[in-house]
Amino acid sequence: MADRKTRRMTGSDLSKTTATRTAAIAEQLHHECSILLELYTKKETFSSDITVSDGRLVSVPPPSSQLDTKDNLWRLHSALLQCRSLLDSAIAKEEVELGTGRKGEYETQRKMVKDRLSLLLINVGELLKAVDGPGVLMPNLDRLEGDDSTVFELKVWVYRIFKEVEHWTKTTITTLNTLPSVITKERVRTTRIRSMRSARK
Repeated sequence: MADRKTRRMTGSDLSKTTATRTAAIAEQLHHECSILLELYTKKETFSSDITVSDGRLVSVPPPSSQLDTKDNLWRLHSALLQCRSLLDSAIAKEEVELGTGRKGEYETQRKMVKDRLSLLLINVGELLKAVDGPGVLMPNLDRLEGDDSTVFELKVWVYRIFKEVEHWTKTTITTLNTLPSVITKERVRTTRIRSMRSARK
């Protein structure tokens, strides 16, 4: 009986699509980003209405109703890959130029966001593969470097990166909710794999 119960739970777990799991990860990351931004503005004594450039740090094709599922997922994956590179760079510069060596709530939250972003990137990559989407080139890190000639400019640049991660996380949630074909195809793919595994036993 215990074995049958385990098999039912495993089957239920496997029935969850990658798209559904990815959306859940994005929802969690978006919440964690809001906490990180709150901690950062408090740490750096920024006001909540700090003025920053309106331009995006991430460069991808603009959204369009003409984009199909593959193109939309490619756009997301490319943007998230750039976000991770930006976040890695921001963390490195913070630790070198602004770091105090302290590991407090802010540093813990920052690591949580970084790890969750990496997980989201992996899952979006799986969706891209599921629809036979094109590969994503590694971003040009030199192009992503910010203008941080002063300490204040560096702090604003880090803030903009956190806002960028938050923006693209929200975009991921919105995009996945409007791509039912991804969920359908992934469900069919998962069912097919399970059937093949059962046939081999």
